[in-house]
Amino acid sequence: MSLRIVVTVKYVPDATGDRHFADDLTVDRDDVDGLLSELDEYAVEQALQIADDADDAEVTVLTVGPEDAKDALRKALSMGADKAIHIEDDDLHGTDALGTSLVLAKAIEKAGYDLVISGMASTDGTMGVVPALVAERLGVPQVTLLSEVSVEDGTVKGRRDGDTASEQLEASLPAVASVTDQSGEARYPSFKGIMAAKKKPVESWDLSDLDIEAEEVGLDGAYTKVEAVAERPARTAGTIVKDEGEGGKQLAEFLAGQKFI
Repeated sequence: MSLRIVVTVKYVPDATGDRHFADDLTVDRDDVDGLLSELDEYAVEQALQIADDADDAEVTVLTVGPEDAKDALRKALSMGADKAIHIEDDDLHGTDALGTSLVLAKAIEKAGYDLVISGMASTDGTMGVVPALVAERLGVPQVTLLSEVSVEDGTVKGRRDGDTASEQLEASLPAVASVTDQSGEARYPSFKGIMAAKKKPVESWDLSDLDIEAEEVGLDGAYTKVEAVAERPARTAGTIVKDEGEGGKQLAEFLAGQKFI
């Protein structure tokens, strides 16, 4: 029986761009270029490696987002994923992590799965809670923040590295796993992979396909909202200390004043 791997990915604003909030205090995604979240590339890579080691496996990439989010799916497909699912609906605008986990869980159930792999966090929200929320909604075990992951005999295994120790974790499939940026460098899409991605299937679903009501998601259904924003103050000129014999003393006083020492 084929091992069904679903990788959740996110289309995020380019961190090098001029990111800001829209009038409704959601992230303005129209005025900045987007791309596949870098941390999700590690999830795609680990899914592909697991598939390569399996006798029979299929890797599906899944995203929730606007029309442009298909670019993130195409990147994952060009890396080697087999097919993609795009959840797009105007009523999803402003959906928070809890709402996103609902949509992902419903889509994963509809698609069919044995293993779900996610990145450790998105590079825009950086909350890192969605894998655990998805596992809870699916009612399956979770092994998160893995720097090493593998599947053997119906079990997903991995190593989680902490500040003082490393843990060896495992869970019976079906399960949810998330991987860190220490799990292995993501492959760069080849020209052949880019061309092949254009022919791979991309399904498009909306909320009605998942039996989700509009009130359950979006800004109205969000449990977390941004109440106010303010631009970061402009950077001021630094303090210049000319060493005329007292430079070391002045530097020490400055560092102490800033509570660096």
